[in-house]
Amino acid sequence: MHILVVTQYFWPENFRINDIVTGLHQRGHQVTVLTGHPNYPSGQFTHGYTGRQVQIEQFSSIRVLRVPMLARGQRSGARLLMNYMSFALMGSVLGPMVARGRYDVIFVYEPSPMTVGYPAMVMKWLTGQPIVFYVQDLWPESLAATGFVTHTAALKVVEWMVKGIYKACDRILVTSRAFIPRVQRLGVSPDRISYFPQYAESLYRPLAPEPDWARQQGLPEGFTVMFAGNMGTAQDLMTVLEAAEILREETINWIFLGDGSMRTELESEAYKRNLTSARFLGSRPASEMPRFFAQADALLVSLTSDELFALTVPAKLQSYLACGRPILASLLGEGAEIVREAGAGVTCEPQNAQGLAEAVLVLRQLSQDQRDAMGLRGRAYFEAHFERESLLNDLERTLKQVGGRV
Repeated sequence: MHILVVTQYFWPENFRINDIVTGLHQRGHQVTVLTGHPNYPSGQFTHGYTGRQVQIEQFSSIRVLRVPMLARGQRSGARLLMNYMSFALMGSVLGPMVARGRYDVIFVYEPSPMTVGYPAMVMKWLTGQPIVFYVQDLWPESLAATGFVTHTAALKVVEWMVKGIYKACDRILVTSRAFIPRVQRLGVSPDRISYFPQYAESLYRPLAPEPDWARQQGLPEGFTVMFAGNMGTAQDLMTVLEAAEILREETINWIFLGDGSMRTELESEAYKRNLTSARFLGSRPASEMPRFFAQADALLVSLTSDELFALTVPAKLQSYLACGRPILASLLGEGAEIVREAGAGVTCEPQNAQGLAEAVLVLRQLSQDQRDAMGLRGRAYFEAHFERESLLNDLERTLKQVGGRV
């Protein structure tokens, strides 16, 4: 098959679409990627990119077509909206010109924004090729949950927009079973919706701790709680700092890896509170994450208590499970249920600093053997439910069915 992938985010930005594209290419399919210029999560264009022109390049022998766009900036709703709309517009206008060719199917990757669907809709209108749309973030629900859009009339407009995008899609994949009723509510019949959970790349695997390497990376000795990923409002990391303050007298390290719109504010808050146990180590390559995770006694995943996030399975959860370390989940709903079902860690109510602090103490009081057993159970659950090759088989089968190759 020849697959056109439409995604606002792509390498060197760290999103799972990079591995999905690689996996499909390794299976013998021709893949072309229509994307923007990398600027996530810092909000500034990555070195070597300006966002001003069409740029054609290769990623592991895969053709990548980048259209002009505005960078997302930091802590500016207006700037983020322009970022979303600029890719949608440039992808719709320039995409058909730069992505000329015969495709069997169009695959859209949507971790947000939903507007990534517009270039695919234009391509379908011009070529007649079907769309498989991979929903990882529900609109308008996520816009309301993060406070990005609060006006009722504006949310209704977004809902109308999403209905139009869904109507144009031949198959919709969702990362959480709890998403299915929400997608159906917008007029999509059940036979057009499929559950396709996120997986973790094969590089995520259990590794042994390396004390010397850990010291070189700035990781202190002692019980370590580690968070990795985007630091935005949805991740509720201010509550984590409050928990760190509650446990100030305990010997517990709080390590933050990653970047995002809240990072500067979080660092400032940690400084104001004199939380010397909290360390922000910045973004590191995905290839280093398993090595970092191996140094942690608990891997933290957190979201706010909004109803939407109870439906969500955070992408980092699969990576944590794959690396076989105990998980500390400050979550509601499906994500928390996975941790409990797997026996892979401890869960607590989100946005509750005291509850999070108590959960940390529960994990610390366990023996090393007990924590290791949690990690092993998490890895076994990952292999049974989120293993890469099995899920890529499912995706390949779906793309062939929709593209008329079966």
